[in-house]
Amino acid sequence: MAKRDFLTGEELGAFELERLLDRAAGLKEGRDPSRKGGRLGAEALAGRSVALVFERPSTRTRISFDVGVFELGAHPVVLRGDEMQLSRGESIEDTARVLSRMVDAVVIRSGSHQRVAELAAAADVPVVNALTPLHHPCQAIADLLTLRERFGDLAGLRLAYVGDGNNVARSLAVLGELAGVEVVVAAPADYQLEEAHGVKLTGDPRAAAADADALYADVWVSMGDEDEERRRRDLAPFRLDADLLAAAKDSAIVLHCLPAHPGDEITADVLYGPQSAVFDQAENRLHAQKALLELLLS
Repeated sequence: MAKRDFLTGEELGAFELERLLDRAAGLKEGRDPSRKGGRLGAEALAGRSVALVFERPSTRTRISFDVGVFELGAHPVVLRGDEMQLSRGESIEDTARVLSRMVDAVVIRSGSHQRVAELAAAADVPVVNALTPLHHPCQAIADLLTLRERFGDLAGLRLAYVGDGNNVARSLAVLGELAGVEVVVAAPADYQLEEAHGVKLTGDPRAAAADADALYADVWVSMGDEDEERRRRDLAPFRLDADLLAAAKDSAIVLHCLPAHPGDEITADVLYGPQSAVFDQAENRLHAQKALLELLLS
C-alpha cells in the first residue's frame, strides 16, 4: 500500500474523518484501567518505532505524541532540531531517507511548512505535521473530538474563531468543512484568513459569536511574530471575554488550543469558567493522535 501523510487534513475524506473520531472516542474510553479491557489498542503498533522531531518548543504536542506512541505499543524516538545533523546543514531530503530506513513514521513540528512538505515528499514512511506556521491539523481533529463529546452530532454546529486567522484557524476550516461544522473566523483585515473550505469571514467578533455553539481563541503572539505591541493593539477588540461569550448560545463552550495568556486573547474568568472545555480539548490531543497513527500505520 502507498504510504499516507497527514500534513493539512485535506488527506482525509468525510467518512474517514468520522471513523477516525469514532476510534479516538473508543481509545479514550478504553484508556481507563478500571474499565473492562484496560488500555484499548495498546498493542496496535507493537514493534514499531515513530520519530518525533521537534524543531520548535512544545508541551501538549510532544507529551501527547510521546505517550500516545508508547500506549500503542511502539517506541517513540524524540529528537530536537539541535540534536540532529539538520542543524549542521544536512538536507531535509537526506534526513527523510535515513529516517525512512529506521522508523515506521515521522511526526515533525517545524517553523516551515515547506520544510515538512519536502520531508514528506522524500520519505518512504508516513509523515505527520505536528504544527507548522500554515497548518495545525492534529489540533483540529482533537477540537472536533471535543465538540462531538459535548454536542453529539457535529453536523450543523457553528464554531466562531476570534483573533488572528492563523494555522489553527486554517486547520479548523479544512477539517470543519469535512465534519459539517460551520466555521466563522472573526479577525482584523490584516490578520484575516483566506477564503477557502467554506469558511465564513468577518471583521465583527459579535457577529461571529451570534448563535455559536463554540467560541475559540488562540494566542495573539506566536513564535516568530514581530511587533508584539502592534499585534496586541490590533487584536484587542477580538478578545474572548464574558461579554462576547454572552452573544453565543447559552450552551456554548469555550475552546483554546493553549498555551493561553489570560488578559490578552482570553480573560481568566472565561478560560477557567464553567463553559470552558479547554482542558478536555488538550487531553483529546492524545486520543485523536493515537487514532491517527493507527490509521496511517495499520
